[in-house]
Amino acid sequence: MSYVSKFQSTVNDDLFRAILALENEEECYRFFEDLMTIKELQAISQRWEVAQMLHHGKTYNEIAASTKASAATISRINKCLLYGAEGYRTVLKRLESEEK
Repeated sequence: MSYVSKFQSTVNDDLFRAILALENEEECYRFFEDLMTIKELQAISQRWEVAQMLHHGKTYNEIAASTKASAATISRINKCLLYGAEGYRTVLKRLESEEK
């Protein structure tokens, strides 16, 4: 791994290996339902929805109206898309390639 995250730890490495071991959406639902509270999963899902909408050129107002995300959340995700670790971009591009 050439990228070194400021969050890297043995515990996080173990979690990510567990996530990578999931084979389909049903396994994801089962794992994340056990791992997280409903509110935690909703928050993460909202962030992902915001990232997708920003990627597709939606405005902050459109995103806030659709997702109920705060301006601070939208701004933070936008900052990650522009200056972050490229995690959002990597997955967004990969999913776009799969759709073609």
